[in-house]
Amino acid sequence: MAPQHTFTVWVPDAPSVTLVLGPSGSEQTLVPMEKVSSTHPHRVGWWQATVPGVGHGTDYGFKVEKNKFNVDAPLPDPRAAWLPTSVHGPARVYDHSRFQWKDQTWRGVPLAGSVLYELHIGTFTEEGTFDGAIKKLDHLVELGIDAVELLPCNTFPGNWNWGYDGVGLFAAQESYGGPDGLKRFVDACHGRGLGVVMDVVYNHLGPDGNYLECFGPYFSTKSNSWGTSVNLDGPWSGEVRQFFIDNALMWLRDYHIDGLRLDAVHALLDTSATHFLEELADTVRNLGSQLRKPLFLIAESDLNDPKLFKSVEAGGYGLDAQWADDVHHSLHALLTGERQGYYGDFGSLAVMAKAMTGGFVHDGEWSSFRKRKYGRAIPKNVPSSRLVVFLQDHDQIGNRAIGDRISATVSDGILRIGATLLLTSPFTPMLFQGEEWGAKTPFQFFTNHNKELGEAVKKGRRAEFAEHGWNTEDIPDPQDPETFNRSKLDWQEPTKQPHGGLLEWYKALIQLRRTVPELSKIDEIGRLESDFDETARWMMLRRSESVAIIVNLGKDQQAVPVLGQKNGGKITEILLASGKCDIKGTSVLLDAESAAIVRYEA
Repeated sequence: MAPQHTFTVWVPDAPSVTLVLGPSGSEQTLVPMEKVSSTHPHRVGWWQATVPGVGHGTDYGFKVEKNKFNVDAPLPDPRAAWLPTSVHGPARVYDHSRFQWKDQTWRGVPLAGSVLYELHIGTFTEEGTFDGAIKKLDHLVELGIDAVELLPCNTFPGNWNWGYDGVGLFAAQESYGGPDGLKRFVDACHGRGLGVVMDVVYNHLGPDGNYLECFGPYFSTKSNSWGTSVNLDGPWSGEVRQFFIDNALMWLRDYHIDGLRLDAVHALLDTSATHFLEELADTVRNLGSQLRKPLFLIAESDLNDPKLFKSVEAGGYGLDAQWADDVHHSLHALLTGERQGYYGDFGSLAVMAKAMTGGFVHDGEWSSFRKRKYGRAIPKNVPSSRLVVFLQDHDQIGNRAIGDRISATVSDGILRIGATLLLTSPFTPMLFQGEEWGAKTPFQFFTNHNKELGEAVKKGRRAEFAEHGWNTEDIPDPQDPETFNRSKLDWQEPTKQPHGGLLEWYKALIQLRRTVPELSKIDEIGRLESDFDETARWMMLRRSESVAIIVNLGKDQQAVPVLGQKNGGKITEILLASGKCDIKGTSVLLDAESAAIVRYEA
């Protein structure tokens, strides 16, 4: 049978749509498309054309008559699976069935109990590609990672970017290795027992190459932090919702991705009776049932609202987890002493204890940064694994003026304390690339936009930091290729000290989390107990009735009480310590700026 391909596109209001076959700059074939009749109102507005003799590798675009921006040139397919030249160039037909997967025995990875590792393909290795990243996967296996979380890999303008300016939502970035490169990476991860989480951005699209409005009403009249919100509840919103749901299903089904991290879901403005996130979660659960492996959704939200990750039965949206910024803010402010901006309500041991116990610090109480009451407490029956916590991430480093990591500020001892509190917490921990060895390379904000947009981004970023007292000359130019190059990891660092020693500490902590049941168990929110002394600068966290985590943030060695004098009992074992540590009756004598995990009998 001769090959043929059916092209489809949703354009509800255009008088006509023409399929344009062939690469730009060459003789092209024009094929009038036909409007598809449908008895279902929510499936109205589709056009199609079936063309014999074409298939995988064929370049194409769509000419939309009387489109919103009056673009006369062929437009790339909004659902293009392959954009080989740029966000402006023609799409290319991609046949997912051609790739030969080797992960047939992979049964997925559960989020609960996992340690995640966030990485950016462009800066993780010198090559900045999927294939380059494959070469470093054994490092992650030795570290003890369960799943890697990729910053967005869908198509963005230029050759380097964080990925949050993407516009080709269905296509893997070509400079990283394109769709086949991403599949090779996922296959290699699964072959080593590593899951893969993909960061996806549904709350906005970048301005460069965003042609969606030429096709239909993808955006609403409502605004969020990035401009116009996507149309989730207005006229024609059914197809818009399906566009994003189909995108999520594509990554999970066609690329064998294990979970998605949903960027800034508070900017998904939806007044529908069934919120988009609830519909998405339900659809993903059904796909997981079909594929017979766990699939999960992690939200990033600025609202501190547990509705996101509460079960549907309990009145929630049914997402599997949320990033917990309050835990990061508590850790960062405690370890660095910084109090500017949103760190103003953080930094004390009391706040750290509240974060470790309840997950949210702002749980309905006053936020000095927002000048209002903020957030809502997490119910105590919610599993603590539904909060993803971190000492560092791309935002908290990259959105600093010069992209400096915490390792540029604090001592090796303090870094070990931070790692201890993170990796022995009852939550789902996530590391950021290079954190495990205290990388000194920054992670700066970089773009490869066109000249006009790049200049606007540069000026806007410098103006923003100037308001906070930074010298604008110190702010790296996002468009300078060296800003991108400086952000690449230096893989020689972990072979040197003190980096190598810190790396071994991370490995030991993750191994301990694996082997000590009291540290690996999934607690309910609020079960952890804590004691602390603000003046002496020590803290103790009880993960169970027999295991405690102790940290000494002070400048001197001191005894930290584990058991009260009236309670009796004894300390039986030091499981791991980052400094000199001795048992002294019911206390532990702990070196300055060090941490220990101990077993005791109450």
